[in-house]
Amino acid sequence: MSTKDFIEKDYYKVLGVPKDATEAEIKKAYRKLAREFHPDANKGNAKAEERFKEISEANDVLGDPKKRKEYDEARALFGNGGFRPGPGAGGGSFNFDLGDLFGGGAQGGQAGGFGGGIGDVFGGLFNRGSSGTTRVQPRRGQDIDTEVTLSFTEAIEGATVPLRMSSQAPCRACSGTGDKNGNPRVCPTCVGTGQVARGSGGGFSLTDPCPDCKGRGLIAEHPCEVCNGSGRAKSSRTMQVRIPAGVSDGQRIRLRGKGAPGERGGPAGDLYVTVHVGAHPVFGRKDDNLTVTVPVTFAEAALGGEIRVPTLGGPPVTLKLPPGTPNGRTMRARGKGSVRKDGTRGDLLVTVEVSVPKDVTGKARDALEAYREATAGEDPRAELFQAAKGA
Repeated sequence: MSTKDFIEKDYYKVLGVPKDATEAEIKKAYRKLAREFHPDANKGNAKAEERFKEISEANDVLGDPKKRKEYDEARALFGNGGFRPGPGAGGGSFNFDLGDLFGGGAQGGQAGGFGGGIGDVFGGLFNRGSSGTTRVQPRRGQDIDTEVTLSFTEAIEGATVPLRMSSQAPCRACSGTGDKNGNPRVCPTCVGTGQVARGSGGGFSLTDPCPDCKGRGLIAEHPCEVCNGSGRAKSSRTMQVRIPAGVSDGQRIRLRGKGAPGERGGPAGDLYVTVHVGAHPVFGRKDDNLTVTVPVTFAEAALGGEIRVPTLGGPPVTLKLPPGTPNGRTMRARGKGSVRKDGTRGDLLVTVEVSVPKDVTGKARDALEAYREATAGEDPRAELFQAAKGA
């Protein structure tokens, strides 16, 4: 987008908001229009696609307080394509083509006494300060990926673990400048921004890292021997990281600002921790619930009773077993499961498994023989055969 377009386009009109609209009003208007004209909702509609580009361009300027301020100041001075003289400039209107101001006039000279053109007046549009010197942009630190293995209990309750990480950090030998004398020069290709634009068609452009400075915005005349002019060197450090309660196996946690340090005052990157959770000999997990299988005797299952069930890290709970409880039935002990995101706990799911003794002797055998005689007329498989015949 040229500076001429920047001044001539009425972005407030594009978004349908007044010039004194708040940031919230601008954001609300943009979201409404973006949903209406988004290409996914208007496939094959070229006008809607062009409208969506205009809306996005307007939001890019008005949604950024700094760009909006520059835009308002430029339009206040130059109006809608015409120069507005001050009170002492005499009466009448004095309009001329903005192309002259940008060095594109027919005479090809310096227009209106503005030297190199509008770019020198509104240097902020080109990453320049009021003095005309180029500002090298801050650079965000890299994101770091690491892994940690927790025990089953640590994953449920949360834990603080030490993590040793290796990442790129500002080189100590050259103080992150990349130049052994500590005096790099601004990259002339990207003018210190670290990015270059490339056309992509459709009236807008994309940016790529500058190929000459590799995205740094600086070029070292005398490259540092430690970092080879990159300004970054490998650094190792150990951090105490708090893993929240209730994490699951394979979960990836993002810790903002805990990654590699930034450059030239830029923010640090983020740390991504992939969690691996070990198995437990007794408990399992299903979402926010814990699971446990509890053996019961035939008599307990048939006649009912109370059974004690272990919990993870707490005292046992007592559950009432109804008479005639079938093998594999699951009961619930509320609030004895894993910690949820809101701090509450899931449940403990208790599955009953009828235990069959391998050897039965003495009174127990006599009792079972008597039971078998008493239930000799009952066939638990009768319905099974009946259903098989009817299928």
